[in-house]
This record gives sequence, C-alpha cells and structure tokens, in this order.
Amino acid sequence: MNAPPRVVTIGETFSSTLTLSADSVKSFATLVNDMNPLHHDEAYAAQSRFGGLIASGTQPTAHFMALLATHFSTYAQPLGLEFDIKLKKAAHAGDTLTMTWRVRDAYWKPSLNGDLTHLEGSVKNQRGEVAVVGTSTILVMPKVEASVNASVGAGSGMGTL
Repeated sequence: MNAPPRVVTIGETFSSTLTLSADSVKSFATLVNDMNPLHHDEAYAAQSRFGGLIASGTQPTAHFMALLATHFSTYAQPLGLEFDIKLKKAAHAGDTLTMTWRVRDAYWKPSLNGDLTHLEGSVKNQRGEVAVVGTSTILVMPKVEASVNASVGAGSGMGTL
C-alpha cells in the first residue's frame, strides 16, 4: 500500500489569468513558427469564421501547462510527465483567460522520491466559456534546501581567494 502524499494536498486548486493582446498573439505564433494567418493577419482573420485574430492553440496551452511548474516550484520541485489537452474554443486577441488546475489524486512514489500527482484543469475566457480542458500527471518532489546547494558550491573548489 502506498503512503499518503507528503508534498501536495489532494483537492488543492490554483489559478492564474492571462490577457491576450493582438501583439502577444502575433509574437507568440511567430516564436513557435505557427504562420497561420489567423494569428498574424488582422484583415484575413476578420473575414474568417472567428471574426478576428485568434491565438495559436500552443499559446493558451503553453501558459496552462507552465502554471503547474510555476505553482509547485514555490514550495517543491515539480517535473511534468504527461499532459492530455483538448482545445474546445478559440481564444481571441483581447480575451482574458483564467487557467485553473485542481489536484485530483496523489501518492508517494518512493522510487522517484516524490508524489505522483494527477490534476485536472480548464481555461475559461472572460465570458466563462471553456477554451481548453486538460489532465496532467506530474512528479512533485520535496524542494532541495538552499543550505545543501551552498555546501555543494563550497566543496567544489570554487571558494574565494
């Protein structure tokens, strides 16, 4: 039988918001080499079924996934293992997205020295419409103490003269 989780709390919920400016939509799409004109050409996008610029699916997805690392790294050492992401609705330039994750389950995995953590989450726009849903499995390990890092540097021959 597995020991109860010792790093994360089952039911823990956290969220963050992201506002998509037209410039951020264009620059993010360029950064990831997504040259679809729906992300770059305002005139083209205005004539599309979307009525304006939309973000590359990689943009809200990247921020959604990154929220896990950002949140858990405040008190632990996280490592993403698996993501299942579904794009449900386009995210438009000008939208404000609220990304929320909830720890569904976690158990201590001695061989990995951390909690195998299963989460579920969603991204909603300012109208409450679901744009993205996802599940994830991450490893959340206890954070290494700063004093351990300092002693490693001190013993490596990198002292002061």
